[in-house]
Amino acid sequence: MTTAREAPDILSPEFAADPYSAYRIMLAERPLIWHEAMSSYLVSRYEDVAKAFKEPVFTTDNYDWQLEPVHGKTILQLSGREHAVRRALIAPAFRGSELEQRFRPVIEDNARRLIDGFRHRGSADLVTDFARRFPIGVIVDMLGLDRGDHERFQRWYTSIIAFLGNLSQDEEIAADGMRTRAEFAEYMIPVIRRRRENLGDDLLSTLCAAEVDGTKMSDEDIKAFCSLLLAAGGETTDKAIASLFKNLLEHPDQLAAVRADRSLIPRAFAETLRYSPPVHMIMRQPAEDVELGGGVIPAGSTVTCLIGAANRDSSRFADADKFDIFRTDLPEQTAFSAAASHLSFALGRHFCVGALLAKTEVEVGVNQLLDAMPDLRLADGHTPVEEGVFTRGPASLPVRFTPVG
Repeated sequence: MTTAREAPDILSPEFAADPYSAYRIMLAERPLIWHEAMSSYLVSRYEDVAKAFKEPVFTTDNYDWQLEPVHGKTILQLSGREHAVRRALIAPAFRGSELEQRFRPVIEDNARRLIDGFRHRGSADLVTDFARRFPIGVIVDMLGLDRGDHERFQRWYTSIIAFLGNLSQDEEIAADGMRTRAEFAEYMIPVIRRRRENLGDDLLSTLCAAEVDGTKMSDEDIKAFCSLLLAAGGETTDKAIASLFKNLLEHPDQLAAVRADRSLIPRAFAETLRYSPPVHMIMRQPAEDVELGGGVIPAGSTVTCLIGAANRDSSRFADADKFDIFRTDLPEQTAFSAAASHLSFALGRHFCVGALLAKTEVEVGVNQLLDAMPDLRLADGHTPVEEGVFTRGPASLPVRFTPVG
């Protein structure tokens, strides 16, 4: 009789250095783990994570303590008709003609301005020079906020992400997150009130004016959504672009294929979301006792859904630890919808409302970067290293290229 192997603790340096080795043990032998320090059950298999995202018994009540202290009450905490109405108020700005006609030019302009800062240098760090700044710039411009406050938004975004990923409950990180909530509210509420009195053609004006079945968003609702957009929209796109390039640079044949055929960019993005997702875990809370991962999870418990593990479950994906933009078990046609095969946007009623915005940002950013860097390659001697546990991506990605004349 063999004994199941112990996976490295999720809060350990060993796990932070290489979560994928731990995921392989969890998937094979430890699909359900009680983690005392986090007071949470960890689930790793695809079918279990998908179940936690889709089935109504799994609530987002955990966000009352995980998100609300730093954002205020957000759409992620709502359910039933209240959630449906709020989503109907928000969603139109993130799809169809609103996205393509109003906001694609904003995305293109932000990518171009950042690339202009290094396109003639022949070198860049794709993390610090582009990926980390690009989505925040897009969000600031979409909302019609002051570009001059970019550094302030960058600091708030960093603080919020640190709060959300504070699995060890570091008191200084928690306190900084609370300060950020107060500072962000002090900044945004007056802006929202002024915008209500003088509506424009920006996303903030759209949110101020939106109405469904007689329901409008309050100033606090809009502030909380903007805070959520800043963090969720910034962190995921930041790490997705950096990880996409890391993956392609480590697979030169696939980089060459994408360069030659830009219609492959969505495939490369979808495979990056599966293979090296920006967000490695999302939490849920069952309303009643539920069977999951071969055990029973009590009502009211926190369940940590390990997306980074589920997306590499060999029972769902062939050669799951292999990066392959041409794989046939990850249809690109559904990869940015609630029917996605990967789990990086979640599933069900809380499927990411900004999925198509992220897709557009990645398509625009990757296209412009490839145009500016025709012979893109890693800087000599550099081996990309990922960082992060809650969210994860390359810490740095220095590259060299021949400037385009």
